[in-house]
Amino acid sequence: MNVLRRHFVAGTIAGITLFATGAVAATGTMAVYKDPQCGCCEQWADAMEAAGYKVEVRDEADMSVIKTRFAVPADMEGCHTAVIDGYVIEGHVPLEAVKKLLAEKPDVAGIAVPGMPSGSLGMGNDPQASYDVYTIAKAGGAKSTVYYQVRPAN
Repeated sequence: MNVLRRHFVAGTIAGITLFATGAVAATGTMAVYKDPQCGCCEQWADAMEAAGYKVEVRDEADMSVIKTRFAVPADMEGCHTAVIDGYVIEGHVPLEAVKKLLAEKPDVAGIAVPGMPSGSLGMGNDPQASYDVYTIAKAGGAKSTVYYQVRPAN
């Protein structure tokens, strides 16, 4: 078998394996902007990496500059800001919502979990946590809406 054919076969098998296991299929690197002193942001980034995303952590002394650069509305601000495949992921967004965003590719600027909800990913991962994930509208777009809900299992 020639080298190109082996690479093709290996790539095809890897792709089928990723699809079958439900692993991440994002095309780019997830840049995570965070305060250098923030441990919960590190935990969130570690969880994204463990889920299969290629993560690049970027420590920023002034996060307000980052929020402005990516047009995160003040009422949607969270602890850290991530960017992947053209979407902004603001705050402690759960893995399931990130997967949904990248699979559905809605016409929004991104998604956000405002503040730092107790029990959210990176903030304790409490199965009894209850909070909402909101859309971040594109400039001039509609208001933010609830995109995903985290509720305790019954």
